[in-house]
Amino acid sequence: MNSGMSAVPGENRPRLFLMANTLETGGSERQFATLARALPSNQFALKLGCLRKCGRFAEGLDGIEEFPPEGTLYGWKSQRARLALGRYLRVNRIVIAHSFGFYTNFMLVPSARLARVPVVIGSQRQLGDLLSGFRSAAQHAMFRWCDRVVCNSRAAARGLERNGISKGKITVIPNALPEAAFEVDSPALPRAADQVRIVMVARMNDPAKRHDVFLKAAAKVAAQHPKVEFVLVGDGPLRAGTEAMAANLGLGERVIFLGDRRDVAAVLASCDIGVLSSSSESLSNAIMESMAAGLPVIACRVGGNDELIRDGETGFLVPSGSDEAIAQKIVTLVTQPELRKALGAAARRDAQNFAVDRICREYANLYLSLLEEKGIERQALAQPVT
Repeated sequence: MNSGMSAVPGENRPRLFLMANTLETGGSERQFATLARALPSNQFALKLGCLRKCGRFAEGLDGIEEFPPEGTLYGWKSQRARLALGRYLRVNRIVIAHSFGFYTNFMLVPSARLARVPVVIGSQRQLGDLLSGFRSAAQHAMFRWCDRVVCNSRAAARGLERNGISKGKITVIPNALPEAAFEVDSPALPRAADQVRIVMVARMNDPAKRHDVFLKAAAKVAAQHPKVEFVLVGDGPLRAGTEAMAANLGLGERVIFLGDRRDVAAVLASCDIGVLSSSSESLSNAIMESMAAGLPVIACRVGGNDELIRDGETGFLVPSGSDEAIAQKIVTLVTQPELRKALGAAARRDAQNFAVDRICREYANLYLSLLEEKGIERQALAQPVT
């Protein structure tokens, strides 16, 4: 790799454009914001865009351009936004365009190709198993226009390969943990000395998160262990039903609904065990954050969860949908505090593999290697568009 291309400041820096759907609370949006804040400014001249500029992750990210589609992304009216995006890419002499999610794949990839951006990168940040047949086929058509598709897990990469995307076009780069995830925060929630607290962090907008499985497991554990408390972090349209289910299971005040929180690290510092009962995950930010906080995590053996959790060493993997198995593993960790601490410490060490500086280096290497593949020299980066 020609490292000189990445080290020269000013106009000779490769002009990189990253695009997200929105800046709302979500895994892809979180990773977009984390990378945008952490990519070294002496390596890339960074521009940011989104479909709709809303959500808390926009804070601290200046100059984000908005390209809202009119109607659906598949309709002809959205072409106006694509044309505006294409003009923006040309005017700003973008040489690398990277989409960060399903919706932005449809907006950015064709716009970048028409604007003759040399390097175009798509993203698959979910397994794809929850997409309809039409959406899956349409996204794969977009991926064939890309120079690379970044997957955040090997599980997601295997899914693309099964659907006809060549292995050579796929790059796996895991999610990044910002430095703040490793900082020891003051606990957000007070508790008694003998209390053990179980936490699940997941938005309440998708049945695949399986809050019902978590609550059924919680009810089994609560019946045996009166000092165990359960915490749910997240909000969304399914919250009312989740609260009703907790009441019907007789959990009452044993479950705390915190809603959407900005102090997740402080909440995790108040807890002892993480659980994620989702039936579909590519690479879970919630698992990673819990690991960074030193919590052992119990999760279903789906998607990329086994790429994060070493079963029996940093947490436990259980069959998908099994509230009984989750309850059994919770009881194991509740009743064996030394094992709980040992697994949590090992999980925190493993989480260092996903520190943002390390992941940024992987992205930088990808971007620069693709420019070299295209034969883009440093001197050409400063040339105006004709």
